[in-house]
Amino acid sequence: MTHALFRSRSGLRSALIGVLVAVLAVAYAIITTSSAHAAATPLSQGKPATASSTENASFPASAAVDGDPGTRWSSAFSDPQWLQVDLGATASITQVVLNWEAARAATFRIQVSANGTTWTDATPVTNGVDGTQTLTVNASGRYVRMSGLTRATAYGYSLWEFQVFGTGGGTTPPTGGTGAGQMPDSFWGDTTGIPAARNVLEFQILNRTNGAYPDSQVYWSFNGQTHSIAEQPFFDMPANSSGRMYFYLGSPTSQYFDFIEFTIGAAQFNGNTTRVDAFGLKLAMRLHNHDGSTQQVGEDYPTFIQSRQATLNAFQSEVPTEFKHLATATAPYRILAPGSDAAFRPGGQYQNYMSSYASSVGVSATTQEIFGCSGATLAANAALCAALNRHTADLPAAQQQTVSNFYRAAPANYYAKFWHDHAIDHLAYGFPYDDVAGQSTYISHANPQWIQIAVGF
Repeated sequence: MTHALFRSRSGLRSALIGVLVAVLAVAYAIITTSSAHAAATPLSQGKPATASSTENASFPASAAVDGDPGTRWSSAFSDPQWLQVDLGATASITQVVLNWEAARAATFRIQVSANGTTWTDATPVTNGVDGTQTLTVNASGRYVRMSGLTRATAYGYSLWEFQVFGTGGGTTPPTGGTGAGQMPDSFWGDTTGIPAARNVLEFQILNRTNGAYPDSQVYWSFNGQTHSIAEQPFFDMPANSSGRMYFYLGSPTSQYFDFIEFTIGAAQFNGNTTRVDAFGLKLAMRLHNHDGSTQQVGEDYPTFIQSRQATLNAFQSEVPTEFKHLATATAPYRILAPGSDAAFRPGGQYQNYMSSYASSVGVSATTQEIFGCSGATLAANAALCAALNRHTADLPAAQQQTVSNFYRAAPANYYAKFWHDHAIDHLAYGFPYDDVAGQSTYISHANPQWIQIAVGF
């Protein structure tokens, strides 16, 4: 019938056709615009995100870039705080969208960086608003940061989503290790300039203090030699029966120090980072071998790029009451291991913390002996000492070294647990026999080429 109408009334037909064409054009434009908008996936979505702090493990930085509006990042309840995302490659950034939870920023700025260390303001100081906030940006960088200056509430900073739009960036997260918390290649920098070793392997010391110290104030010391990495970032390591390399920040005698341990044969590297005595500086190692293989151990990437205070705060928020003082007893220089702390020794406030549990499984040992794997019973029984520290000694022997059973209940060595939770591949040396079941940071290879040691603050 419509067809007949159009045939008999040519003028009306032309008019109706014009209207129809216009309607279809509008509809097409709406559909096209809608489709284009739907296809505009943020450059930030699914990329590695890190933050200065998290309220707790339920609100990680990654939740702000996962594309799920029902998950969120939340910071510690203090100023300032930041959240940043690694786009994987340099991008031209045109827009940043922040979907604030009720705990939003009162003032903040957006910053960009080419290397994750040196930052440039992409916006002036901006007032936060409730709900979704869209900012136009004209900047370039690989890393984009929301730098919170002041909070609008007594809580922290919290984002349902942090979205970065533009062109460029990487299609996948930065390459690196595949294990939990491993560093992207960008963290380790360009390795083409590492000299060929004349001895066993070449050491390279890296400043990863997030700008807290210049290279001229990051020192290494080994076998009577002490240099800043501004003077000498490399060391050609000879064979040695047993050694430690120490690292200092500020001066060669600073109380901010830590060390790695190793033995090196004619064509062999064996070494580890350690938290057995205390935490002093963030440390990570990457061993590269002539066969092309690499191994990474140490504190994980999120821990390395957060501030020192954020790490101290995280420790205190994640460990039970008995362990919290370990972060303040020698503050701000160390987090003591419980075996090094007077409160867990005979006569101390927590002298019986582990001893009752040990008695329940037929072991007579003090809390200090358990944490230090010392004394007549434990010094020569690595498996038993590990089981006591991990609270698995009450399980059948076949289940005591199963990782999923570790730290399932108190009492346990929660100092060690913290370093496992914040370590590459969850491997840490938190007590002397933490290598039982392969859980330590010990790495070894028969044909090493070079090793990088990252020193953080």
